[in-house]
Amino acid sequence: MEILTRWWMYAIAALVMAFVISQSLFFLIKASNRAMELGISRKDITKVITSSMIFSIAPSIAILLGLVTLAKSLGIIIPWIRLSVLGAVTYELPAAVNVVSGVFGLSMGDPVIIPQVLVTVLWVMTFGIIPPLIIVPLFLKKIQSGVVGIRRKDSKWGEHFMTAMFLGMISAFLGYVLAPKIQPGIEGYYISITAILTLITSAAVMVICGILVNKYKHEWLKSYAIPFSMIGSMLMAILYTFMGVR
Repeated sequence: MEILTRWWMYAIAALVMAFVISQSLFFLIKASNRAMELGISRKDITKVITSSMIFSIAPSIAILLGLVTLAKSLGIIIPWIRLSVLGAVTYELPAAVNVVSGVFGLSMGDPVIIPQVLVTVLWVMTFGIIPPLIIVPLFLKKIQSGVVGIRRKDSKWGEHFMTAMFLGMISAFLGYVLAPKIQPGIEGYYISITAILTLITSAAVMVICGILVNKYKHEWLKSYAIPFSMIGSMLMAILYTFMGVR
């Protein structure tokens, strides 16, 4: 783990963060100037910026939890760079876990001290995130126009199509949770009841948030539903583990 905490690793992370922050500031200034050209008052612009900053805190909590989970095995620098710039917590965690536990038979909580494991994890993370970087700029406009065309021809079918796409994405994560797992040091496979209960808990929290938003009009929960779901399910996962659930 020493190589992951050298000064030059922090220097690389600092350069990446400086680039991202400078890019954000550049577009913030450009957008503010353009808004003033359109006649929007500085007070309204400041209000939009402030509210955006506040509502960005909640999603950041979920990202921070993913960073903490990855940091024990990969150090703080690599997860920091990836989750801040390149990846998403819903992708980075499964990718790392699949390599560490599925390929090498190690536990994600153990420090990754074997160079081959670390390099493999980084390559899987990197290659897995490349397709969206190609698909979005080259094909997103065409895909969106196709989806809009379907909804224009038949709004009901378009709604079912979007629902099916969403359920397909969720099914991929369901398979990850329900699939038999290997426990390091023990032969054979097992079904993780803790993972299933955690999934059910997360879904229950999302349902409660959805009811509060749609029925009781607590609109502010829209930005906090996912962090609440993640934090609540993780806390319950700890409780399930202490209760002896495997």
